Amino acid sequence: MNYPHPIIAREGWPFLAISLALSIAASFGCMFWSIPLWIITLFVLQFFRDPARNAPTQANAVIAAADGRVIVVEKAWDEYLKRDALKISVFMNVFNVHSNRSPIDGTVEQRWYHPGKFFNAALEKASLENERNALWLKTNDGQDVTCVQIAGLIARRILCYVEPGVSLHRGQRYGFIRFGSRVDIYLPLTARPKVTLGEKVSAGETILADL
Repeated sequence: MNYPHPIIAREGWPFLAISLALSIAASFGCMFWSIPLWIITLFVLQFFRDPARNAPTQANAVIAAADGRVIVVEKAWDEYLKRDALKISVFMNVFNVHSNRSPIDGTVEQRWYHPGKFFNAALEKASLENERNALWLKTNDGQDVTCVQIAGLIARRILCYVEPGVSLHRGQRYGFIRFGSRVDIYLPLTARPKVTLGEKVSAGETILADL
């Protein structure tokens, strides 16, 4: 879902409005006691920031769907498409941008939502046991990519704005996860990874792999 980038993600507007109102109200009473509220307001402001991104133009590039740190680059089982795949996982901490973007140009073939637990998203079992939302994306030349939003230890809301049949452009914003999480990408085994463990990546800009 494209929309003009407002610098602050629309998902954060209610949180920012409430924290800002409380901070201002507290400032009229006691400036000292308002300091913690202003710190919270600054945290909310940085968490929900949503800068515009310029996606790479290479036709075969798979780009990061989330900001954060690469924690998995390995062969794994894609439980959604029932296949062996190259899995690349990116962990987002509370200081990363949490907008999620399409890793490819393609069409949403299917969407799955699974309620679940809230383990630390950096743990491998989070891929199978945490709350998650998965998209099956098909490129214009027929290759399959699975993109999975996974809730984390303190994340309690996965937002996804697309349904089957929707066409996405590489780098297009399609969802958001509140307060710490991860995104798993499953690619054909023929894909060539372009990132390494521990590398920091930016959603909509960093190339994860070539198809």
